[in-house]
Amino acid sequence: MKRLIFSYAQKGIIYVLLLILGFVYLYPIIFMVTTSLMDMEDLVNPTVKWIPTSLYFGNFAIALKVLDYGKSLLASLAMAGLPAIFQTISCALIGYGFARMEFPLKGLWFAMLIFSFLLPAQVTMIPKYIMFNAYGMINTPLPSLLPALLGQGIRSTIFVLIFYQFFHSYPKSMDEAAQIDGANTWTIFLRIALPMSIPSIVVSLIFSFVWYWNETYLSGIFFGRVIQTLPMKLQAFVDSYSRLYPTSDGSTVNALNESIRMAGTLLTIIPLIIFYLILQKQFVESIDRTGITGE
Repeated sequence: MKRLIFSYAQKGIIYVLLLILGFVYLYPIIFMVTTSLMDMEDLVNPTVKWIPTSLYFGNFAIALKVLDYGKSLLASLAMAGLPAIFQTISCALIGYGFARMEFPLKGLWFAMLIFSFLLPAQVTMIPKYIMFNAYGMINTPLPSLLPALLGQGIRSTIFVLIFYQFFHSYPKSMDEAAQIDGANTWTIFLRIALPMSIPSIVVSLIFSFVWYWNETYLSGIFFGRVIQTLPMKLQAFVDSYSRLYPTSDGSTVNALNESIRMAGTLLTIIPLIIFYLILQKQFVESIDRTGITGE
């Protein structure tokens, strides 16, 4: 009886802790959704906290206009999706090379790879800007696409290590058997190694997409004058709103309020939520799987 009571108490404590942690993570989302659906009367009413008296979608209509949503969404998908794909491909190649091949100064190159990850982005920002400016790439997508294609994208080292660990884990006898059958290195990589690394590919794609999507500082420096993504538009939300809805007479009718801000923020993260929901099953499986045990 005591064991049963202890077991129930233990489960109860675990559930309470999980509920607390879940609330901490969900609170900002719940607050964002409820606030974005409030009109001005609900917003200034101290008795209205979580549930609006009526659902008001006018805030989203205003936020869509301020963000120039259609154009900004396409720019965000391009400037996050293409680098994510390029980075995944390049990191898979680099990880496979380090895991399955021998070449001169391999340890040194691997150490330099780790060292490049330890350097803050601010340290290399000025040299990168000078280099891209010398080649006429500023205000073009190339400063984002080329590093991703060459394995120098945002936090590429993490993805190289993920692929390295995976490719290093499966038996070398599989490669040797393929070589006996006449397969070359590219064939082994494309038909044996790459199909088995789907979990690593999914992880790399998701995290690369999210990190490139949220990048505003370097993007604003390299191509911010000609390409405006949703996070960059959100960063300048107040200025854009002031230009579209001026309040010269001091009236508060067109004044920016918290509901419109929350609507704009929610519209900015909705594509990320949809992207995760599409790949949720593969992502969970990729976290659970640890690869094939080596020899």
